[in-house]
Amino acid sequence: MTRPFGGLRPFSIKTKLGTLVVVSVFITTGLLMVAMETETELRFITVFSVIATLLITQFVAHSLTAPLDEMNAVARAVSHGDYTRRARGADRRDELGDVATTINRMADDLEAQDQQRKELVANVSHELRTPIAALRAVLENVVDGVSAADPETMRTALKQTERLGRLVETLLDLSRLDNGVVPLKARRFEVWPYLSGVLKEANMVASARAGIASGSGSHTRTDVHLHLDVTPPELTAHADAERLHQVVANLIDNAVKHSPPHGRVTVRARRGPYPESLDLEVLDEGPGIPESEWHRVFERFNRGSHAGAPAQGPGSDGGTGLGLAIARWAVDLHGGHIGVAESPRGCRIQVTLPGLPEV
Repeated sequence: MTRPFGGLRPFSIKTKLGTLVVVSVFITTGLLMVAMETETELRFITVFSVIATLLITQFVAHSLTAPLDEMNAVARAVSHGDYTRRARGADRRDELGDVATTINRMADDLEAQDQQRKELVANVSHELRTPIAALRAVLENVVDGVSAADPETMRTALKQTERLGRLVETLLDLSRLDNGVVPLKARRFEVWPYLSGVLKEANMVASARAGIASGSGSHTRTDVHLHLDVTPPELTAHADAERLHQVVANLIDNAVKHSPPHGRVTVRARRGPYPESLDLEVLDEGPGIPESEWHRVFERFNRGSHAGAPAQGPGSDGGTGLGLAIARWAVDLHGGHIGVAESPRGCRIQVTLPGLPEV
């Protein structure tokens, strides 16, 4: 939009200073004309002119410096870790209003990052506590002679170690996400055998977790049926297989957690609109997600269950709240799209990968 007065805003600081100069000139000129008409001495006119100009200048200066002092105080508070302070005057229609808006936005971002950091520490501490406690209990029993170091006991310790490894790998993925240092190694592959392998691995992981969970008194899901639907069977796609594995595995894991007992999770793949592009869907039969919550599904540390309701079936835990955030990151790395879609039952997550880059 074109601004009037040669690019100046009507209420900008430049406009106010220009108005101050014009008003001062008019006051001085008016007083001089009065002096000439009334034969008043020039020294009195000069004194009156100076006083009037100083009063107007003081008024304008106060309107400019007072907000700056407050913004300085807010910026100093934010620099010392107080992210609750906000600068007033964001509704001003001048440069100071822009500065106040920027400071408030900065404070909002820093407050959100600080909250995420605290949540990360809390979530990671919670996730580390369980496998470390279980591993310590196993090793203490072996050292104290309560149980023998037989293969079954060592297998239990190994499973807890693997759980710690998975958590560390998730944190490394998060670090790569923040630093943007992950290269995309896209290649052409056949979709059916690839996704079939991902589903088989998911079943194997679930069985392994069930073994260790049964020994520790907790639960995991082995009652959910995974179904693969690829059309046409010879479908091919062009993507980074490792990153796509993260997407599908995390979506399956999330769908299984929120499925009802003996539910069904379907992974559906279709050809996209572009060469070697791919449309993926992961559907479950759980409680679903209300539309008002769709925008929060892929946020970091969002550990809520579908629809904000408790997860169905045994073994449903919140996890670290990073799985779906990492899935979105991997899809964004491809230049694709991931989101929640309408579904008559349960939850339906759609993934679109663009395929071969345009030449």
